[in-house]
Amino acid sequence: MNLLLKNGTLIDYKTNTFEKYDILIENDKIIEIAKDITAKADKMIDCTNLNIIPGMIDMHCHLREPGFEYKETIETGSRSAVAGGFTTICPMPNTKPTPDSAIVLQKILEQAKKVDLCNILPYAAVSKGEKGEELVDFEELKKAGAIAFSDDGMPVENSRMMRQAMIEADKLGTFVASHCEEKSVSEGAINAGKVAEKLGVEGVLPEAEEIMAAREIVISETNNIRGHICHISTKTTKNMVRDAKKRGVKITCETCPHYFSFTVDEVLTSGTNAKMNPPLREEKDRKAIIEGLKEGTIDCIITDHAPHSEDEKEKELSKSPNGIIGFETALPAEIMNLIDTKELTYLDLVRLTSFNPAKLLKIDRGTIEVGKIADITIFDPNEEYIYTKDMIVSKSKNSPFIGKKLKGKVKYTIVSGKVVYDEKEGF
Repeated sequence: MNLLLKNGTLIDYKTNTFEKYDILIENDKIIEIAKDITAKADKMIDCTNLNIIPGMIDMHCHLREPGFEYKETIETGSRSAVAGGFTTICPMPNTKPTPDSAIVLQKILEQAKKVDLCNILPYAAVSKGEKGEELVDFEELKKAGAIAFSDDGMPVENSRMMRQAMIEADKLGTFVASHCEEKSVSEGAINAGKVAEKLGVEGVLPEAEEIMAAREIVISETNNIRGHICHISTKTTKNMVRDAKKRGVKITCETCPHYFSFTVDEVLTSGTNAKMNPPLREEKDRKAIIEGLKEGTIDCIITDHAPHSEDEKEKELSKSPNGIIGFETALPAEIMNLIDTKELTYLDLVRLTSFNPAKLLKIDRGTIEVGKIADITIFDPNEEYIYTKDMIVSKSKNSPFIGKKLKGKVKYTIVSGKVVYDEKEGF
């Protein structure tokens, strides 16, 4: 099976390419990149006025299966992911049961294989049942297919246990992804400040994230091991990571589109659809996150795609669950808030959404070169539209982007040479 992509703008960070090219794919691999490929192909896609980038990789998302299929399933989540241009996704282990054993992890991988839309590389838990009491068998889970380890929204509060977990993961050539939240100061619905006071809800102190992030940096530095901080949202966390990296600490971190797109003020208009953990912060934090992306402090952009039912999200602010969906709005948010504002270039964006995530996960993806697996995202960078509930592919609809004008539309998503999403034809 041959697939020919004609007349698209190829953007690749590794090769520093931003130019019009044709791309010929045979089976699952790229076999030619040239100015004008005349070879016959079984299928041709006209990419005129479209951008072609390495398939986007989401290192942190939630698919909810097993246990919470009413929110999302591996199949509905995969559909949402490829509709958003993601070719590889890494679901977190906050399922029921949690993947704290090879048996549970293998069932998730088997279901992902059945769905067969995108590459699914799941995290395994750090502790049994994500209870923070007993560590999992890291070696067994790595052999079973765990890409990395995390207790996700249940931070490992015991520092001795976290230290041991990070050491064990590092020995296996992988890492622990830490949801940084010091529970003793994290009570609250939204970021502490004027908006929380206006709405009469308890505010989450920014120190909740920062204290735990400092701990992970210390463990990483003292033991000379890898550490990874999830979804950073504050200026102080960004600065701590920046300074640690300057010292040569093996610490990496991620952020989400909502932290550079919105501030806590969004809660006033989007309500619980703007409630997540960590919460949306102040303008100084939003600007610092963008600065962190520009300077290389923040390694990658993830979605933290977190589906919840409408019934759950319709509860009052203090009782509604944290999290928003993000697969389908990530690219438009990046285009509007990073590219159009001249904060980043498209090459920077590919670095943050494809190249760096592949490097962190140690997978052979994140670039478009001859001989490489053809995981590719093709999008119109200029198409504008109003994002409506009816457009959402995810099973859940909890998004602050609903009703807003977006710019940038995924047209095709290709995984291992196969078109798994075509905007006109579907999946």
